[in-house]
Amino acid sequence: MMKAITIGRRELSSYFYSPIAYVAMGLFLFAAGFSFWDDFQPGQPAVMRAIFEHMVWLLVFVIPILCMGLLSQEWATGTIETLMTAPLEETQVVLGKFLGSLAFFIVLLAPTLLYVVMLRIYSQPDYGPIFSGYLGLLLVGALFIAMSLFCSSLTRSQVVAAVASAAILLVTSIVPWYASSRATLSGFWRKAADQGVLNHYSDFSKGVIDTGNLVFFVAATVVFLFLTIKVLESRRWK
Repeated sequence: MMKAITIGRRELSSYFYSPIAYVAMGLFLFAAGFSFWDDFQPGQPAVMRAIFEHMVWLLVFVIPILCMGLLSQEWATGTIETLMTAPLEETQVVLGKFLGSLAFFIVLLAPTLLYVVMLRIYSQPDYGPIFSGYLGLLLVGALFIAMSLFCSSLTRSQVVAAVASAAILLVTSIVPWYASSRATLSGFWRKAADQGVLNHYSDFSKGVIDTGNLVFFVAATVVFLFLTIKVLESRRWK
């Protein structure tokens, strides 16, 4: 585990040398600020529901950009050979990359805590929904990072990795949410649409922490990390 943490630290520090990471962070915080304006209007409940719902839409496009080079850049530059010939297991490499990206995602979310302070100054916020909203965002971010890491392990091209990641996130998040809003869906397809990421996340943004939703995010994240490990194992022997 210590080796994974070491890789994670290296990955986290690399973000602060990447202009793409700063651009993505700036765009995310700029858009999040506009979303917060809906929660900051007089008469609105002080629970940040609007910004929590909009943030997931933003992450569908921001996280693929942040994670597109996690492994694809290693393949393209050839540094993956050095990494894989070191006394490291595939699990340690994948966990290290994942933890480093997750840590940067937490850094990305940290400035939004200013909105909580503003609500505290000008109103009496309900901290329960705010806590559950941030918990839901962390779970969504972890799942999106795991999906993007998997896509990055499949190709040498960062652009292809980003596009593939965004496509998968759209299919698993936005498309099921849109489909579930259609009244013409049959019972089977409606149940399938209800398994989308946004539908599982919506309870968190409303202040409800459901065990089933927690299991969904943790299990889905583990599955994509496992698939990434298997991709690295298969490539080691090629």
